[in-house]
Amino acid sequence: NISWSATQEELHELFAQFGEIEEAIIIIDKFSGRSKGFGFVTFPNAEDADKAIEALHEKEWKERDLVVNEARPPQPRD
Repeated sequence: NISWSATQEELHELFAQFGEIEEAIIIIDKFSGRSKGFGFVTFPNAEDADKAIEALHEKEWKERDLVVNEARPPQPRD
């Protein structure tokens, strides 16, 4: 639930306060070039990731309430 105005750099800065970040990406629609409103942040340390989830889940950032959880494998489509 990332704001469409957020940049990858801002996302990185937000999560970096909880530890070292390997990667912070916002998923972009390949046709429109606009944000899809979600992204992924990779932490090398699981404890830092857990701290970020606890601190940021359902917190407001850039006028939207974030949904922060551990990534799950994609589900097969029918």
